[in-house]
Amino acid sequence: MQADIDPRSLIGRKAFDRNGAKIGTIDEVYLDDATGEPEWAAVRTGLFSRDAFVPLEPSKMVGEGLHIPYDRKLIKDAPDFGVGRHLSPEQELQLYHHYRLDISSPDTGSLPSAGAGGVGDKDFGKIAGSED
Repeated sequence: MQADIDPRSLIGRKAFDRNGAKIGTIDEVYLDDATGEPEWAAVRTGLFSRDAFVPLEPSKMVGEGLHIPYDRKLIKDAPDFGVGRHLSPEQELQLYHHYRLDISSPDTGSLPSAGAGGVGDKDFGKIAGSED
């Protein structure tokens, strides 16, 4: 994602899959606690108002919407952990696996630290704009 985007400005924007189909509206943005960088977004999808977590890297802002480089079905099938609280290391690991993202660290060959993407810290996935 572009580094110059304020994560709070993403809330309320439309999210689109890799084919340009609308997925839903961004409800929350989750930051890596160690770096403060935006890492995940919760997208409100469909009539049943569930949230699908999507990775912000390698997503891109195009115009007024967030374009996520995954198929709509994969995004809608993402785990729903509810919004408004931290993601646990186990929940983030489930998301990494769901999107087949690289979870290995080049230095250690194991899970990255919180500063490298987030699963080494017990309290991460802070919501943008929250005080916790």
